[in-house]
Amino acid sequence: MIAILESYRAGLLARANLGRNVVAGVIVGVVALPLGMAFAVASGARAEQGLYTAIVAGLCTSLFGGTRVQISGPTGAFIAVLAVITAQHGIGGLQIATLMAGIILLVMGATKLGSAIKYIPDPVIVGFTSGIGVIIFVGKWKDFLGLHPAHTGAHFQQRLAALLHALPTLNVDTTALGFLTLLTVVLGARYLKRSPSSLVAMLLTTALQW
Repeated sequence: MIAILESYRAGLLARANLGRNVVAGVIVGVVALPLGMAFAVASGARAEQGLYTAIVAGLCTSLFGGTRVQISGPTGAFIAVLAVITAQHGIGGLQIATLMAGIILLVMGATKLGSAIKYIPDPVIVGFTSGIGVIIFVGKWKDFLGLHPAHTGAHFQQRLAALLHALPTLNVDTTALGFLTLLTVVLGARYLKRSPSSLVAMLLTTALQW
């Protein structure tokens, strides 16, 4: 079932739902677009390339996805893979790898190979996601602390060593904004019931930076 057709048949595209759909779309877009740009920068691409990708991919998955309740958007799990591809083969190699991944996903969907995930042991999945979390965490030190490493390298150990060496270049203003953003997201998730904490954090720190 195509998502847009499923929504139409369920009556969710009626004029009565237009206002809520627009508000939901704006909130998701405001959060997802900066996220896409951040992931692009972390993967070695330019911010505008992440912006274009988030727009095109979000539109395609929303209209042509398999179900109207599917949630799609930029994910940090691919940073660990894409950063290495970009460092070794450039943006051209990244584009080819993306096209190849899309073809593989289409083939897996057509042949129902997605069910093979149930044969992957849980410790493997947990270890994989935990490792990605550590890589993303360390990779964000440069922007969070305002560091200026001479050369980060393509591998994790090279990046970690370069960032540790660059710690004396820490920027106090950038670090303060980073901690304020993190604190707003954490506390907002607990106390803000009607507004996404990430949206509030982004607006607050953008206003302070301006």
